[in-house]
Amino acid sequence: SGIVARHPTTLKEQKGSVVAIDAYNIIYQFLSNIRQPDGTPLMDSSGKITSHISGLFYRTVTFMDNAIRPVYVFDGKPSNLKDQTIAERKLMREKHIAELEQARELGEEERVRSLSSRINYITREIIDESVHLLKLMGTPVIMAPSEGEAQASVLSRLGLVNGVVSQDYDCLLFGAKIVFRNFVSNGRRKIPGKNFYVNITPEYLDLEETLRINGISQEQLISIGIMVGTDFNKGIDRVGAKTALNLIKKHGNIKTALASRGVEIERLDEIMELFRNPPSVKNPEIRFEKPDEKSLVKYLCEERSFSEERVIPYVEKIRDFAGSTTQSRLESFF
Repeated sequence: SGIVARHPTTLKEQKGSVVAIDAYNIIYQFLSNIRQPDGTPLMDSSGKITSHISGLFYRTVTFMDNAIRPVYVFDGKPSNLKDQTIAERKLMREKHIAELEQARELGEEERVRSLSSRINYITREIIDESVHLLKLMGTPVIMAPSEGEAQASVLSRLGLVNGVVSQDYDCLLFGAKIVFRNFVSNGRRKIPGKNFYVNITPEYLDLEETLRINGISQEQLISIGIMVGTDFNKGIDRVGAKTALNLIKKHGNIKTALASRGVEIERLDEIMELFRNPPSVKNPEIRFEKPDEKSLVKYLCEERSFSEERVIPYVEKIRDFAGSTTQSRLESFF
């Protein structure tokens, strides 16, 4: 991340934009952050989790309030190159579960809250509920054949969106022209498992500028990312972005750079090809529909125990946004 061109931004500055959102990324954040005081997720009257429903509903309306059109992209089958990352995440979750049980036994309330927020499962039911909600809101949904951030990045490559909303730097390796990070966040964020905070502000990462200021090609940026480490491979020990940049500029390509360090990266050619040509929907159609207001209110209030008094004004905002003629900034952005 130390070599990436980044600039501060605000939702207001991005008025009229169309943005692709890595849905798994954002739903995981909602499941982690939208919690009751005791650390358990929000639930409806039948005990089913609603943290993701609440997060998606209010976040989407926030985008609409700022004349931003969101397109949510959901993961398909993960690449088998990701098997090790998935296994490591499973081990970490099991460790957190064991620590949570211990914290409960010891009556450590703050630790219970902290550990609870790190144990999340994005189930098929959570995905189906999320897609159902978004469709009732008239918001486009794209089901990726594989990685969601890859499909979102392809939409950016094709010029169908102004940028990708994700915390994941891999989006740049997949070719996203603009990546929005911390897009609706401002202030301080607690580092998970640690007792300190960092200041965060909305920003965008610019791919073209990153390549230009570093004097590298997209192929070389992919090589740098792989050397540092991605979701699909472990990086080289003690090699950060700046060291990887220097190695690539000195040796020209990743294989020669790796040989100079006496190391190899397993399945390198497959990882490179995944970033160059990720599985994606070839001709994605993005359609913004009118919301189904009656069904939306019924779903949220009758089925998921939301307050009708609170929901109705937001549904009215969705209706107003759907009826507006906000011009897309796609042409002016690039």
